[in-house]
Amino acid sequence: MSKHKTPEQRADEERRYALASGACTDAEFEPFFTDPNQAIRNAAALNPDASPAVLDRFADDRFWSVRVAVAEHPSTARATLLRLLEPDPRKRGVVHHAARERLEADGIRFDDDGAPIEA
Repeated sequence: MSKHKTPEQRADEERRYALASGACTDAEFEPFFTDPNQAIRNAAALNPDASPAVLDRFADDRFWSVRVAVAEHPSTARATLLRLLEPDPRKRGVVHHAARERLEADGIRFDDDGAPIEA
């Protein structure tokens, strides 16, 4: 049986979601790296004000949707995108493909094995 959230819990999640969406400084993002709600962490990673340093920390999130948000974010550093690539072809998934797509759009080429070719 699923546990229903109380009105107070729902209000708290809505408040945290609004804060994640409205964060502007790296310090304002700090509470969201460990927020128990994946959707709130995802909202923070999608925030247009997220810095490359903030996005690099979200790249370590355990949920793939947060890492995809990092891969698709225009402020994500190249080093972070490269870190999101999966070297083992058997384990490549949506995160790897999102990072590869961004890198290819930036002019990075990939070899036949799917590894980036350094220029």
